[in-house]
Amino acid sequence: MPFFVTIIAILSVLIGGQPAAAEEQQETIEQAINPEHIIQPLAREFFEWRRVQQPASGDDIPRVERPDGWLPDFSPAALESQREDYLRFFEAVDRIDTTGWSASHQVDLRLLTAAIQRVHWELDVLRAPHRNPLFYIDQTLGSVFELLVIASPMTSARAQNILRRLDHFPAVIKAAKSNLDDPIRPFAVATVATLDGIGDRLLSMQAGLEPVFNKDQRARLEKSVSTATKALNKYSKWLQSRLDTMQTAFAMGPHAYQWFLINVALIPNTADELLAQGQQAWNRSVAWDVIEQNRNRDVPPMALYKNSDQQMQSSFLKENEIRAFLESRNLLTVPDWLKHYRNRPLPDYLAPLSFMGVTDDLTSETRLDEDAYSYIREPAPDLPYFQLSAARDPRPMIIHEGIPGHYFQLALSWANPNPIRRRYIDSRINEGIVFYVEEMLLQAGLFDFSPRSREIIYSFMRLRALRVEIDIRLAVGDFNIGQAAEYLARAVPMDRETAMEEAVFFAFNPGQAISYQVGKLQILRFLADAKLDQGDEFSLRHFHDFLMQNGNVPVALQRWEYLGREDDVLRLDALGGKPVTVPQ
Repeated sequence: MPFFVTIIAILSVLIGGQPAAAEEQQETIEQAINPEHIIQPLAREFFEWRRVQQPASGDDIPRVERPDGWLPDFSPAALESQREDYLRFFEAVDRIDTTGWSASHQVDLRLLTAAIQRVHWELDVLRAPHRNPLFYIDQTLGSVFELLVIASPMTSARAQNILRRLDHFPAVIKAAKSNLDDPIRPFAVATVATLDGIGDRLLSMQAGLEPVFNKDQRARLEKSVSTATKALNKYSKWLQSRLDTMQTAFAMGPHAYQWFLINVALIPNTADELLAQGQQAWNRSVAWDVIEQNRNRDVPPMALYKNSDQQMQSSFLKENEIRAFLESRNLLTVPDWLKHYRNRPLPDYLAPLSFMGVTDDLTSETRLDEDAYSYIREPAPDLPYFQLSAARDPRPMIIHEGIPGHYFQLALSWANPNPIRRRYIDSRINEGIVFYVEEMLLQAGLFDFSPRSREIIYSFMRLRALRVEIDIRLAVGDFNIGQAAEYLARAVPMDRETAMEEAVFFAFNPGQAISYQVGKLQILRFLADAKLDQGDEFSLRHFHDFLMQNGNVPVALQRWEYLGREDDVLRLDALGGKPVTVPQ
């Protein structure tokens, strides 16, 4: 790896190497002691490696732009190579001495270290390629879904990549059969259920793609879909034949979960502390929800939009209203260059795979000149939980997914001049920010004249608070998936289909569900500390602008850089530990 060669050359000068000239020696030494010349080359190399190695996922926040022609490779040989690369990257950051570094440079190094540790978390703690049959659904159907959600017009290159990924399904399934040496039965059952009727789904996707593919690509598409369908059906039958031999326990246990909190999520708390925080937030959200409903007892229910056209037009207007509200109330800066967050009907080619993740396109680092889009269905009373709320009032979802939520924050982060802060994305702080801005705009008065919309925000609050308990109890083994789904459906309340989807997703993505509530609480504490430290000099706009531009950076590190408060960082060091594995 070029970075490691560079580091060895620099170190050799520092311990007595002889370059050709004194000027060259001085320049090399200056580079060696400049943190930028140490961190950025390693970060550049790691994130280029990561966008190839990173598994496809149903989470819309850490989606990465893949190189043209990319195919997921999780064969046994590839997994072994990934583990070797992880060790080299980790040893490189572990050797770096930060004495005399500024807080900003130390933040960058901690970000890079956490991103590297996530690789260990995926491969050797969660052990997803070995334990989770659903992992390979993400690497097959999910890898195609990544291309289908892009809102830009279909190009020949993107169509070619869709075909390549469909043709690659048999290789992924072959790897699954080799790697799944410790499969978890609940995940296998969920995989089989997911693949029920997959042939019809892929045929529907094919029919939707034919009008946007050229003639040659249409000719290939039928064969590619057939190849993909056969591979997935064989995978389903293979799993069914082995269900009786699989273990049912999937929890990683409290020790591994705590390691994740400190070393990957950079959350300076124990699981017990977070559970207590979540329970307090749950009590608060239920109380305010009940009071709001009592206040609105004589207010008629909110009607659904008549059709998707009406919903899209309303969303268009309300997104502009939110942008104007943010500026007029001096809450934060909406840059002139920022594009818009729009709605669009769910395409025929995407609808069959919409269960694979959030159906939105938040653009990317190289597509900041494009609008972001959320794909919607026709308004109906039986829509899933979040889509139903948007069919009544699109503002809560615009705030969460668009302005000033995910699209807004990610766009500002992608424009950050520091490459590490553009490319480090873990979704923990990102979800905390958007949950925070939901209530921030509620308190700022956006919904003063829409009482039923306030109820939507409080319902969201109940769900996010409850997720903390769900996440932790699933991870440490107190809940199974069925119990978690039942708890969500009853307590939020929400439809059982969405509740089961959430429970399954959180069961094999431990640590993701806590991000909303925990991140929001961290931001509230951060704001309170900033006001205390800065007094009359405190600016809410400036605080929010810093938070958004550095929105990929966990709050513990933001507090250190913005306020000079090192307490959370010191606690991370005190609670940290060596990499762990889940016993087989």
